[in-house]
Amino acid sequence: MKTLITELFGIDYPIQCGGMLWIATPELAAAISNTGAMGNLTSGNYNSADELRAAIDRTRELTYRPFIVNITTMPSIRLPTHLLMDFFEVCCEKQVTAIEIAGAPVDSFLGSDFIPMAKEAGVKLLHKVGTLKHAVHAEKVGYDAVTVAGFEEGGFPHKDNVSTMVLLPRVREAVNLPILAAGGIADGKSLAAALMLGADGVMMATRFLATRESGVHESIYRLLLEKTETDTVLQLQSLLAGFGLQIRALKNPIMEQVAEIEEQGGDLGALLPLISGERAKAVWKDGNVDEAMLTIGQSVGRVRDIPSVADLIPRMLAEAGEALERGRQALA
Repeated sequence: MKTLITELFGIDYPIQCGGMLWIATPELAAAISNTGAMGNLTSGNYNSADELRAAIDRTRELTYRPFIVNITTMPSIRLPTHLLMDFFEVCCEKQVTAIEIAGAPVDSFLGSDFIPMAKEAGVKLLHKVGTLKHAVHAEKVGYDAVTVAGFEEGGFPHKDNVSTMVLLPRVREAVNLPILAAGGIADGKSLAAALMLGADGVMMATRFLATRESGVHESIYRLLLEKTETDTVLQLQSLLAGFGLQIRALKNPIMEQVAEIEEQGGDLGALLPLISGERAKAVWKDGNVDEAMLTIGQSVGRVRDIPSVADLIPRMLAEAGEALERGRQALA
């Protein structure tokens, strides 16, 4: 399958893993890349430039194929801006295939020197956006591609609450860049739909979480199979309004507490003990699913099994081919 995305990144199939804190490790990234899709190494897993450098080396021990490194450009207690700058410089030093920026534009958050730095190193830059204006900005300042994420996505969707179905063709009509579609993508049918709406590929996170190589606790896998598209909730709209964001996570007692604090006018200081990444890190491993905020998208409703990555990718491609053929026959 050849698209602008496969040509840009030198991959076989236009399917990319999204950034997932604690989950998108060298092992998962390599497993995905070895199928011909594109794995993701999430820089937020690490506490120093040296740790990220070692993780990139480890990924390259496990795969010779391209992979992308996620850097989330948002204010963080654990990951200060100077560390994000170090992460970016390490990616350029190691000449990774691409950097995925999720959050504020890299030119405004880290500085105007960072896009030229990537270009000089031969590293492609992709920006995950939730609005038309941010996609237009990405093209203007020199990004190589964008991921268009509708509010169905888990994590930090934009507060505008525009679906992938609407946002994707809007961006396709406005920019002349390769586009990945994200938010609600989980199978071959959604891959086919994204291509028809103007995307050159898809980005998935929840679906890759629900694979054997993600390495989460068995109770997490059971949870993913049980939950439906109605089992997620949007929270923190008021506290994240300044960043244009909100959080989508699975409904659970922690998110009920978050809602109570937010309704009572509590600040981030009151919420941090509940929503910290360290708390989620423990839950992915020990399986106490009610003990942390689990950022999972509405596509959880499309998860029916926990396959290996090696089984998932060819199945998606076959499903996409069947869906596209049905569409062709319907129009014949």
